[in-house]
Amino acid sequence: MSAVGSSADNALAESFNATFKRETLQGRKGWTNEREARLDAFRWLTRYNTRRRHSRLGQRSPIVFENTFHSTSTSLARAA
Repeated sequence: MSAVGSSADNALAESFNATFKRETLQGRKGWTNEREARLDAFRWLTRYNTRRRHSRLGQRSPIVFENTFHSTSTSLARAA
């Protein structure tokens, strides 16, 4: 364990937060109201969790990865 508040302990969360900030805040001065900011964050999260390609998934989106994963049968009947 490292010191309290070290990014090494929560590298995944730090990476996610950095991506969120980079892709939503870069070049933006601000939002007109809180609702607009929340909707923008919700849109980004929806895209991130469904359509955005991830290097960990072989540059596939989570939806494509899940569809590929579930279309591959792993039942014992087929294997035998």
